[in-house]
Amino acid sequence: MKRNLLALAALLLLLLPARATVKNPMLWADVPDPDVIRMGDTFYMVSTTMHLMPGAPIMKSKDLENWQTVGYVFDRLTDSPKYAMQEGTVYGRGQWATSLKYHDGRFWALFAPNEGGPMGQTYICTAEKAEGPWTIHSRLRHFHDATLFFDDDGTPYIFYGTGEMCQLSRDLKSVVEGSTRHYFQREDDERGLLEGTRVIKHRGTYYALLISQVFAPGHHRREVCYRTKDLNARWEKTVILESDFGGFPYVGQGTIVDTEDGDWYGIIFQDRGGVGRVLTLSPVRWIDGWPMIGDENGRVPETMRPLVSNQPKTGITCADDFSSPDLGLHWQWNHNPIDEACSLTERPGFLRLKTNRVVQNLYLAPNTLTQRMEGPQCRGAIVVDCSQMKDGDRAGFSAFNGDSGVLTIKRNGKKYVLEMSEQSVQLTEREKAVTSVDETVVEAVELTSVRQIFLRIDGDFQPGHNDAANFYYSLDGQEWHQIGTKNYRMQFDYRRFFMGTKFAIFCYATKKKGGYIDVDRFDYQVIE
Repeated sequence: MKRNLLALAALLLLLLPARATVKNPMLWADVPDPDVIRMGDTFYMVSTTMHLMPGAPIMKSKDLENWQTVGYVFDRLTDSPKYAMQEGTVYGRGQWATSLKYHDGRFWALFAPNEGGPMGQTYICTAEKAEGPWTIHSRLRHFHDATLFFDDDGTPYIFYGTGEMCQLSRDLKSVVEGSTRHYFQREDDERGLLEGTRVIKHRGTYYALLISQVFAPGHHRREVCYRTKDLNARWEKTVILESDFGGFPYVGQGTIVDTEDGDWYGIIFQDRGGVGRVLTLSPVRWIDGWPMIGDENGRVPETMRPLVSNQPKTGITCADDFSSPDLGLHWQWNHNPIDEACSLTERPGFLRLKTNRVVQNLYLAPNTLTQRMEGPQCRGAIVVDCSQMKDGDRAGFSAFNGDSGVLTIKRNGKKYVLEMSEQSVQLTEREKAVTSVDETVVEAVELTSVRQIFLRIDGDFQPGHNDAANFYYSLDGQEWHQIGTKNYRMQFDYRRFFMGTKFAIFCYATKKKGGYIDVDRFDYQVIE
């Protein structure tokens, strides 16, 4: 009888559905410098998007697996004409490393753009809801990679740079005189990068998390933690994560967050080449009062049990049929947009992009619209009507970065041609001004009908596949033709864009303004 019961139990287990798991990377897309907080059963996260507008995206999740963008801290930045690609650009600059907090019934966000402004370079913004609307509360001097922190009694602080801190006035509008100081000094093994501060307080102890670069064989990076029970006392340090993962050498920079049940998780990014800096999810084990990130071996796990089961599947890159009169929150413009040069209502069900400034290359084109590419593989496609382009207009679809693979529809006189090209931009160091664009046309096809052109880009970010992009076009949406470079290599370059590769839809004029394209839809899928 006992043997029969055991056999029956084994059969029942086989019939039960397999338990879902969270796979790492948790977000296989460019989501660097995360900060995460929890309100009740909901997690909110903010990330760096630099020169993209709107900026400082707020994402939310119930299960630390399915995320969706629900708002932005700001629509645009206006301190410098460079944000509108005038007198230079802000490629690789703009908003960095936003800190997100909830205090006294309000959400707070602090970020310091890496482009100077006349009113102070650090913004403190606030909102009643994480989704917004957000307003600027105050402006302070520049604080690099800073985190806003409220103590138990409400006293506000900023922790920033390499072990620096200061106290703020209660109204968050000024620095308390004489409060700026180093709260720790570098140790012998901390001679390289040491930044990305995130601060929490747990059971009466303050914890500061930072990414560290070790000058040792391999020059690897890791996450370290400093702690103290008294902000005026000595801080002690330990390494809380030192792990490679998925064929890449290290994981570092992020934060930790607790759940309603008292469990803790680490959300730490990893540099992954052309796709950008992706997010990993790990358990946190409190050992001797230290938040040790990773599994029992101190490593980022390949899979984890879900925090909450049966949550709706959501993503931060989304398909769009442009049926709404407002642009979806999953889209971001390259630099500040020109509002009157785009419309979702002039031709309902289509996104209309109008030329509005005469420029000579893609990297200076206003109103280029982007979304992140994702791993392990992804596919994005647009359907576009180019019949209203003018002579000299350029429009199309790109795997967009400092080095881009580009599908361009060009109108030259009365002729239309589709080109696949490789383009690489050169920028000045100070102004990030575009000095040149190296363009190599790999293949061209003459078009006889332009009222419905299908353009597609497939991205492959699987380890060992060299971050390959492949390009296709179709005249009917059924039969696809590959064009141009096979397995074009997408690259991450911190000296220029400092971001992962994006899908980009563009339309610009090289001779005269007034032309436009209508985009019927953006199709998208992740290929596991």
